[in-house]
Amino acid sequence: MNSNELSLKDALKNMVEYYRLNARLNQTKIQNAWASTMGTSIAKYTKEIKLRKNKLYITITAAPLRQELSFGKDKIKKILNEELGEHCIDEVIIR
Repeated sequence: MNSNELSLKDALKNMVEYYRLNARLNQTKIQNAWASTMGTSIAKYTKEIKLRKNKLYITITAAPLRQELSFGKDKIKKILNEELGEHCIDEVIIR
């Protein structure tokens, strides 16, 4: 490759960084991975998933499940960060 040439992977990475799309891209990845990582029964009671400033907000419609997931916030954070392949979630907030 010439010094002016980039691989497609590098060009896309540069574009994502330039337009600051990492947060939106990560939120989409999390939403897509939620059912496969947490299971369909949990996904069924999940109303909303939002990533803002490295905080993941999860809205659960069933109170008992919300309570149970509150005890596993660190595990949820670890699983989703591993799924993303980078550390982008610092805190999980379940409401």
